[in-house]
Amino acid sequence: MLELAELARYRDLFRFLVWRDIKARYAQTVLGLGWAVLHPVVHMLVFTVVFGSLLAVESDGAPYALFSFAALVPWAYFTAAVNASANSLIGNRSLLTKVYFPRLVLPLAPVVAKLIDFAIAFLVLLLLIVLTPETSLRLSPALAALPVALLVMMLTAAGIGMWLSALVVRYRDVRFALAYALQIMLYAAPVVWPVSKIPEQWQLAYGLYPMAGVIETFRAALLHTHATPWPLLGMGAVSALALSLSGAYYFRRMERYFADIA
Repeated sequence: MLELAELARYRDLFRFLVWRDIKARYAQTVLGLGWAVLHPVVHMLVFTVVFGSLLAVESDGAPYALFSFAALVPWAYFTAAVNASANSLIGNRSLLTKVYFPRLVLPLAPVVAKLIDFAIAFLVLLLLIVLTPETSLRLSPALAALPVALLVMMLTAAGIGMWLSALVVRYRDVRFALAYALQIMLYAAPVVWPVSKIPEQWQLAYGLYPMAGVIETFRAALLHTHATPWPLLGMGAVSALALSLSGAYYFRRMERYFADIA
């Protein structure tokens, strides 16, 4: 039902939608690419003051500012990609009703377009690590897990985006509930606290939350807070794959109704 061959035939349209999303985000802006960094940096400052200084939350031996920023870089990508993907059908209503193309390209395009923001924020993270006296960039076995974490991060955003984009067309309330859901998911993820707070017997089950393994892998690879969390990342990969496949299946089931109810 995914009709991957048809998606491949429309790859030029997919590239156009990705480029359009990138240009639309930065067109006629004062800060330009700075907006990609502003979101995680502001959250880092707030979290460092509240959780790092006032509440003295543990940070696995790393400076709390970098501890939180290493989590906020993938998290900022995830929230931006999910938001854009969820609203992709509503935002392209005119295309849905006038011309045929595989509708699946609409929720998938933001997942790729938001990688530009992610890359910029990631470079800032590397710069902060170099400039912080307590940390340094060095080779470690955990770096091999970063590509896997990136793939899990993108699959999770794509899966949730496909589910939500199809639901938003029928139930517009989903758009308003999404903001609250993402806030809850933020504090459920190990962004402001380490996974070591979870009892050891429950950590593997907690790995079914895909972003948990992604965040802990970023910290292990770049801040060397602990060994590579392969079990956590493996559980997240299984969950992310299930989300993406089920999301694509549900999206294609609902696709025939989009033009009528969008």
